[in-house]
Amino acid sequence: MKLGILVNTNDHLPAIVGIVRSATRKGHEVNLFAMDDGTRLLEEKPFVSLIEMPGVLMSYCDHSAQELNVKTEGLSSSIERSSQFSNARMNHTSDKVLVM
Repeated sequence: MKLGILVNTNDHLPAIVGIVRSATRKGHEVNLFAMDDGTRLLEEKPFVSLIEMPGVLMSYCDHSAQELNVKTEGLSSSIERSSQFSNARMNHTSDKVLVM
């Protein structure tokens, strides 16, 4: 199964980490897209380290990050700096999508 997670707030970091870990342990793919206040999690090690897990893709809305002055320097090159196109792609290719 392909699980998409739209992260549009910075309120649920422990839940996001737990869901991603659980899903990948069961062999599911996870695609995370951060936008709005969710881009603030790009400054949190537990969030950005999820990209190191097998089966995890991560991207974020660069416009949101810039508007909120989120520090994106030094992020893994595996985390895609993108636009709402990545959100649309995630929604199209995922079997299930969570919004957090």
